[in-house]
Amino acid sequence: MTKQKFIWITFQREGIHEYPDAPSGVTFLRYPHRHIFHFKVELEVFHDDREVEFILFKREIEGLYIQGTLPLLHKSCEMLSEELALTIQTKYPHRDLIITVSEDKENGCTCYYPKEL
Repeated sequence: MTKQKFIWITFQREGIHEYPDAPSGVTFLRYPHRHIFHFKVELEVFHDDREVEFILFKREIEGLYIQGTLPLLHKSCEMLSEELALTIQTKYPHRDLIITVSEDKENGCTCYYPKEL
């Protein structure tokens, strides 16, 4: 039986963003506002013995966000996921990748990036 294996890490960062085209009912989102963005990154691995050591992987990914507050401008959770996925896929190609990004652990997205065939 073939099984797919993943490691996962989590981290969070403060961010300020805005949604200029916010629909009526949530027009307050058109202005800069703060969130704590929570990330969960799941990376496919190919064997059981720490092929990608998750503490080192977490440090590597957190290092991408060392500037403190994320300068998000108008970026959505989905946009943050896309940017992060491109960076991870460059170093760890040919692997399935799942990234979840949420605002304040209340609302967010989960994006699945299948390995290239």
